[in-house]
Amino acid sequence: MSKQHRLSYFAINEVSQGKRGAVSTLLAVVGVSRQAYYKGLNREETAWETRNRQLKERTQYWFDFHHQGIGAGNLLVNLQHDELIDFPVTFKMVRRVMRELGLTCQIRVKKHSRHKENEQHIQDNVLNQNFDVDSPNQVWLSDSTELTYGVNNKYKVRLSGVLDLYGRRLLSYNLSATETSAAEIEVFQRAFEASG
Repeated sequence: MSKQHRLSYFAINEVSQGKRGAVSTLLAVVGVSRQAYYKGLNREETAWETRNRQLKERTQYWFDFHHQGIGAGNLLVNLQHDELIDFPVTFKMVRRVMRELGLTCQIRVKKHSRHKENEQHIQDNVLNQNFDVDSPNQVWLSDSTELTYGVNNKYKVRLSGVLDLYGRRLLSYNLSATETSAAEIEVFQRAFEASG
């Protein structure tokens, strides 16, 4: 029996309470026989319907528990470990129930607060792919990168370094919270002290 039929039977039952002949009139409007109406009204829930109802209730519970930020795969894991679910649950079952309940994972897009600079300064290619250096302190290379660490890469740190191309020796490095000109100046000051 469809959900629509079941709801219409309950509605007819509620509306016709204490009104003579109301059931016959309403059944004629809906187009259902009296036998089908009473059979559907007194029908017991099947085992599949019971499981489906339980699955929908627990799926909605776990979805709300994770603040609408959980997909079908993680919902499946939660449902498989749920003590109130005593039957096997598959990925397809979870997808079907999510579709019937209209549940979709709400993922927030990360906001990047950095602003792009309008001007980009392009320097001349002085080395021209010639990396052979005869003596120390002729050519220094500098670069910086962002490293993430912690649970779910929650924390970030900026690593800057200066490398002497002669011998590929790291002259200095600096760790800072963000990429600032002060941090870059400090790494070069350390390099000058190390090379002097």
